[in-house]
Amino acid sequence: MTASDPYRVLVVCTGNIRRSPMGEVVLRERLREAGLDGAVEVASGGVSDEERGNPIDERAHSVLVERGYSPHVHRAHRVEEEEMAAYDLVLAMTTEHARVLRRRAHGVTDAAEIRLWREFDATAPRLADGAAEHHLDVPDPWYGDREGFYDTLEAVERGALGVLDHVRERLGVTPRP
Repeated sequence: MTASDPYRVLVVCTGNIRRSPMGEVVLRERLREAGLDGAVEVASGGVSDEERGNPIDERAHSVLVERGYSPHVHRAHRVEEEEMAAYDLVLAMTTEHARVLRRRAHGVTDAAEIRLWREFDATAPRLADGAAEHHLDVPDPWYGDREGFYDTLEAVERGALGVLDHVRERLGVTPRP
């Protein structure tokens, strides 16, 4: 990344139709509110190819709109190995997603920093070193009812605040008063 290049963030879940597009939409909004939308690019992808080309899940879309977000036109895609070098930060929605991404990034020159979305959630429980990280997984609302999409959005929103702080730090930007 050069001084003129934007900082690039990729949000990743399983099929790229629920959690990662929600994260992308929410993070873009937080960046816009902070005046950083021109300095940071956000995209999303999946570790699986099963949803390739599909739009955001209608339930995720409607919950985002209901909460005041403006989802963009979205088409799901699988994150490929070479894509890992194009980003500065990759945010996995679960520990399993992070594991898959780390395997894909192995041997990729200049691969992005891979972190869990909820690592940036100040309300997430903190465990001792060596403890399982599954407590940091963003819940997948797929098998539940509509309420699960609200729970997922709330987890995404809490994490987005910490991601914003992390991006500010990486860019050397002080928060606005």
